[in-house]
Amino acid sequence: MTQIAFVGIGAGAASALLFASVASGSLLSIFLFYVAPLPILIAALGWSHWAAAIAAVGAATTLAAIFGSVFFAAFLAGTGLPAWWLGYLTMLARPTPGGALEWYPSGRLVLWSAALAAAVVCIGVLNFGTDADAFRVNLRDALDRIIQIKADVPTPAQKGTQATVIDFLVAAIPPAGAILATFTNVLNLWLAGRVVKVSGRLQRPWPDLSAIAFPQWAAAALAVAIALAFAGGIISVLASVVSASLLVAYGILGFAVLHAITRGARGRGLVLGAAYGGVLIFGWPILALCLLGLIDTFFNLRARGAHKRGPPARP
Repeated sequence: MTQIAFVGIGAGAASALLFASVASGSLLSIFLFYVAPLPILIAALGWSHWAAAIAAVGAATTLAAIFGSVFFAAFLAGTGLPAWWLGYLTMLARPTPGGALEWYPSGRLVLWSAALAAAVVCIGVLNFGTDADAFRVNLRDALDRIIQIKADVPTPAQKGTQATVIDFLVAAIPPAGAILATFTNVLNLWLAGRVVKVSGRLQRPWPDLSAIAFPQWAAAALAVAIALAFAGGIISVLASVVSASLLVAYGILGFAVLHAITRGARGRGLVLGAAYGGVLIFGWPILALCLLGLIDTFFNLRARGAHKRGPPARP
């Protein structure tokens, strides 16, 4: 227990330092801010969820002591508790009748990453206002204070350009924040798993990531969220956040399907390289991968592809 406490304290100090780096305002600090959950996840996967809990509370307390009490809730709700919960679920297992352990499914971890990201962004949206008009006005005012035209006396054309940019950001920030938060949740969890695996402390076997699967109710949740995104009001803003997070999750599932169905095929590297490059450069190809993940959920493309390939050849 003493080791767990020391690991938790150390991980909490590292996480608090990464989180507080955003106060410097440098571009590097943005990257450091988004990897702040990583030490907590490493503590959870390598030692126990108790070490992660100590790290989360310790980091929040440290930030509150330095920057004020607002940082306690901000860190705990936005970084500490989500990282602790993901780490707890990752190491959750139950015995099977055969005596082996059944670990929490990797696909559910991806969905939880999306759900936690959506929840954090929705809390941030409601912090600006509980109705659509108040949210847009308050966020526009905040952006107006951040985006400043260098000219001492902006021309009417500059004012119009600034207003257009701000209006675009007001509409784009909630779903974009959900996309980034979902991606960083999954990436931090993967990085923590690799670090702990290399150290030899990972008790869970490394999963076959190309075999992850989602339950069919997740597709229904995505359909409901997309429909509510056209409802208007604050509901549409929150629904757009949930839709964006789930689309990223299904994009990850699409990559898993693509890895599985191209296994053993000629030109596999070219296909995968084009898929990853297209998503990184253009972004919109992720929608095709989302569709691929949705199709696999209902028609099990990976099983059909494996049946056509047949069993692997004997060495």
